[in-house]
Amino acid sequence: MTIKFAISGAGFIAGVHAKAILKLNDARLDAVVEYDSSRAEKFAQDYGIGRVYMTVDQLVADGGADALIIGVPNVLHAPQTESALKAGIAVLVEKPMAVTAEEADRMYYASQKYRQVLMVAHCWRFDTEVNWLKEQVENDALGRIVRTKGYGVHANWGPEGWFKKWKLAGGGALVDMGIHALDTARYLLGDPEPQSVYAKISTNYVVADVDDTGIVIVTWKNGAVSYFESGWWQPHTDGPEAATQLYGTKGFGSLFPTLLEIPNPEANKVDTTDSGFAFPREDHAPQEMYDRQMKYFAECVRTHSTPKPGGLEGWTNMRILDAAYQSSREGRVVDL
Repeated sequence: MTIKFAISGAGFIAGVHAKAILKLNDARLDAVVEYDSSRAEKFAQDYGIGRVYMTVDQLVADGGADALIIGVPNVLHAPQTESALKAGIAVLVEKPMAVTAEEADRMYYASQKYRQVLMVAHCWRFDTEVNWLKEQVENDALGRIVRTKGYGVHANWGPEGWFKKWKLAGGGALVDMGIHALDTARYLLGDPEPQSVYAKISTNYVVADVDDTGIVIVTWKNGAVSYFESGWWQPHTDGPEAATQLYGTKGFGSLFPTLLEIPNPEANKVDTTDSGFAFPREDHAPQEMYDRQMKYFAECVRTHSTPKPGGLEGWTNMRILDAAYQSSREGRVVDL
């Protein structure tokens, strides 16, 4: 089966996904959807795309697409996803899944109603080092995980354009960067259900109606607690994007640098297991990670399998983000 792909959007992340699609076997990048005609034409030329549309509805009406990659402002995620799913087109939608948990719920419902594949692009689940650490957790190298600490922070820089407009993004650094830290921790913990959320979110470094600073604490139903930071233009960060620390009953594990530290009381020392991965690495968010993500999505499309991260994982993350903003507004813990 040759999968005919379409991409909605012609920005940076759309280019990353286009490169990943072009590396697949039995796949063709067939169409681009972009309201800006000059951007659309350039994107089509760059990636050898034959069909150009201004809207997803035009793509749907013309037919011929098996899968749609959505990499546009967050406010468009839900309507474009629902239109594609209704037309029988599989969807890979960028994070965050939507601008609210209610929208995410509708998207998941649509995937069930129309029996179509829906995946959310939580890309760090496809990183080699993340999966090395996950394997250590699953092999009980760290024991029961008591708490995690993570980072979704840009130090000394931040995005421009629609990212800084609430009506288009549905949030700021928390939905842009913090969600990477959140999803990475949840993935490493085995996707537990959230119990409560407490957050302090503010704007200190940019002129915008969205946040650039956040601290979020999530208590999970399995008893673990996750703390993570989000930010743009911060003067410092203790770790790169998606860096995560795990504190277990048997030891400590971390991402970026990726290693284990296991206490050895008999020798009165701490044994360190080096993963063998260089730190810092040359490209922190390598193309290979997105290539693996796309290959997995394509396989789910071919086999009509439910992806993970799919609608449920994306919806759960949106519930946590919604609760974090509510917690910050109301100054209290929000129970889920």
